[in-house]
Amino acid sequence: MKKIFSILAAAALMVGCGGGAAKQESALNLMKAEDFTATVDGKPVSLYTLTNGTITMQVTNFGGRVVSLWTPDRDGNMEDIVLGYDKLDRYVNNTGERFLGAPVGRVGNRIDEGKFTLDGVDYQVPQNSNGHALHGGNKGIDMVVWDVEHVSDNAITLHLVSPDGADGFPGNLDILMTYTLTPENEFEVTYHAKTDKKTIVNLSHHSFFNLKGEGNGPITDHVLTINADHITPTDAELIPTGELMAVEGTPFDFRQPHAIGERIGEKHEQLINGGGYDQNWVFAREDNGQVMTLASVYEPSTGRCMDIATDQVAMQFYSGNFFDGTYNGKYGKPLKFRESVALETQKHPDAINHEGFPSIVLNPDEVYTHVCIYKFYTK
Repeated sequence: MKKIFSILAAAALMVGCGGGAAKQESALNLMKAEDFTATVDGKPVSLYTLTNGTITMQVTNFGGRVVSLWTPDRDGNMEDIVLGYDKLDRYVNNTGERFLGAPVGRVGNRIDEGKFTLDGVDYQVPQNSNGHALHGGNKGIDMVVWDVEHVSDNAITLHLVSPDGADGFPGNLDILMTYTLTPENEFEVTYHAKTDKKTIVNLSHHSFFNLKGEGNGPITDHVLTINADHITPTDAELIPTGELMAVEGTPFDFRQPHAIGERIGEKHEQLINGGGYDQNWVFAREDNGQVMTLASVYEPSTGRCMDIATDQVAMQFYSGNFFDGTYNGKYGKPLKFRESVALETQKHPDAINHEGFPSIVLNPDEVYTHVCIYKFYTK
């Protein structure tokens, strides 16, 4: 199986390397490699710095996490626009937000009571969030060490075999994940996964973005557009009801640009349930595997823009409602309420328990694929 993924990795990494890396990195407040160098669960962990000559990103193979991501504003000033921690220990022995910059799975988002049935067999996975499964359970794919398959100036490919029974999920799930900084100033995430036993898979990427820079103020003035006609409404515990709710005439209609904070305080049941925005938007698209640009964010004071393109049918938009400033980020600034936004491309939450939702079942003769691209520019 690993040989198959090596071929896929070679194809994914045929991208030109950015120049001028040393000059650019010297001007940035990058995390120190020695603070991320250790052995965890008997496997080596390091920090890798990638650049395309304009954007610089740091990645650790503990959890395959994005630690920092530096992009220019309209005047060329660089800021780190993702939340993270300054030392490996803060990820390994985490007491704050667990999922900063991480891939999440095997099944991202929530599973009702952590229960599902496949071919008449009942499975129970950890109820690690208010009596439900969240982002893969107790360890998921974010609290383990990934193997580094290949690294270049602008790309890294990581490999993980999640063993049969990990967090209660069936099948040995073999995952190949590549992060690439393209010449077009895109941060591209690609996943390929195979299993040797029928299982369920719904991977996603969980960077928390603030286009002003980490710790530099609220994201409520970020202007968001989402090409989606519906959301999947939830109950008070954020479990989907199985219905689709039209966004027309609601605070969830982002088909035209709106500031995130413009309607977030309205007394809508779904906003109350999420403590703000924490819902799954169903894109206005066919499930045909094509990569399409379906959402965008604009930050007026810096001019930074970010487009989100994907082959997935939905996206979780989370407005950082549960941060309270208790923990600091990388630069000594507290991670505060609504000072970050997560935009997680995916299939619908709890899809395995709702017949009308897109299937997240993966069979042994199939390959799971997922592309998510964050493109950066200014205006």
